[in-house]
Amino acid sequence: MKRKSNLYQTIIDLKKIEKMYDKRIKKNTRNKKKLEQFELYYVSNMVKIKKKIESKNYISKPYHIFFIKEPKLRLIMSQEIEDKVINHLVSDYFLVKIFEPTLINENIATRKNKGTSYGIKLLKQYLNQLKDKEFYILKFDIKKYFYHLDHDILKQLVRRKIKDYKVLEIIDTIIDSTDEPYVNETINQLKQHELKRIKQQNNKRIDKRIEEIINIPLYQKGKGLPIGNMTSQILAILYLNELDYYIKEQLKIKYYIRYMDDGILLHESKDYLKYCLKEIETIIKKYQLELNHKTKIISKKEGVEFLGFRYYIKNDKVIMKVKNQTKRRFKRKMKVLHQLVKQRKIDLKQLEQVKASYYGHLSYGSTRKLIKTTLKPYQTYCDIGKEVRIINNEIIHK
Repeated sequence: MKRKSNLYQTIIDLKKIEKMYDKRIKKNTRNKKKLEQFELYYVSNMVKIKKKIESKNYISKPYHIFFIKEPKLRLIMSQEIEDKVINHLVSDYFLVKIFEPTLINENIATRKNKGTSYGIKLLKQYLNQLKDKEFYILKFDIKKYFYHLDHDILKQLVRRKIKDYKVLEIIDTIIDSTDEPYVNETINQLKQHELKRIKQQNNKRIDKRIEEIINIPLYQKGKGLPIGNMTSQILAILYLNELDYYIKEQLKIKYYIRYMDDGILLHESKDYLKYCLKEIETIIKKYQLELNHKTKIISKKEGVEFLGFRYYIKNDKVIMKVKNQTKRRFKRKMKVLHQLVKQRKIDLKQLEQVKASYYGHLSYGSTRKLIKTTLKPYQTYCDIGKEVRIINNEIIHK
C-alpha cells in the first residue's frame, strides 16, 4: 500500500486547533483552574500552539506525573493544555485517519463505535451462538503492556504507512518522551512518598496497596509509552495488529476479541486453543512482550471475566454478573458523591452524570438489585442541622 506524504500541513490551521481544543480538551480537562488560566490568553495561546507545530523541533513540556487510586493504583502522565491539543491533532489527523482502516473490528479499545460497550455486546453475541455446544475459552493477558512497547518497532509500524518526515519526527518525539531522565526520577519519588504515606495508615488493604506500589515499573530505555496520551492509546492498539490478523486469518478463530492487552478466543477444541496459545506466545515475543500469569484456558462451565463482568451460561442463558471489585468500587463512589452533594461541594448535575455513566455500564448485566439499592431515586441528607433532599432530580435545602 502506498505510503502517505504531504500530511503535516493539514494541522497547521488555527481553525482546526481551535476546534480540537473545544471538542476534546475543554470538555475533558478536569482541572478547571488550568482551563481558566489558559482561556485568559486564549488567542495568544492558540497562536502559540500553531507556532509550536510550525517549529522545526517540537518538544513538549515535561509531563505532570501522578497516581490515581481507583479502581487500582495506576500511573498517569498528563500534559499541559497546549501539548494536549497537539497530541490530539496528531492522533486524529495522522494516526486514526491512516491506521484505523487497517484494524480488525474485533480490536475494540479506544475506537469510535467500538470500545467497552461494543466488546460486551460482541462477547455476549458469541456466547449466545455457542451456548448449546461444548466450548473452551483462551483468555490471554500481556504483562505491563504500556511499559514494554518497543520504540523501534512502533516507529517501523508507523513508517509502513507514513513517509512525511515532519509527521514521523513529531510522532518519534512523542514515542521517545518516556526516555527523559525526569520521568523515572519522578516515578521513584512518587512511589517512595506513597509507600511512606500508606505505611502510616491503619488500613486492612495496606499489604495489597504496598504490593501495587512496588509493582509500578520504571521505564526502560527505548520502551513504553506515556500513559494518558491519546497518541499512546492509538499506537497501543496498532502495536499488535499483526497478531489480530494472524488469529483471525491464519488460526481461523471466528470468535475473538482484543481489548488492548486482554484477548479472548472461543473454540470447541481445547487442544486447538493450546496450539493457538503457543502461536500467540511466538508472535508477542517477536514484539518484545510476554504473557502474564492471568493467561489460561477455561471451560464453558467456569465462565470468564472480561470488561468488568463475569460471563457464564446457566440453563441455556448467558448470565452477566458484575465483578465484586466493580460492585465495591461503584458503591464506594456513590457514597462519596452523595457526601459531596450533602456538603454542597458538587451540584446534582455532576452526581447525575456519574450515575448515568455507571447505569449505562451496569445495565448490560444482571444488576437490577444492585442498581435499585445503590442508585436510589430519593436520598435524604442532614447537613449541619439542615435537611438536603433530592427529589425528582432537584436539590431542596430546608
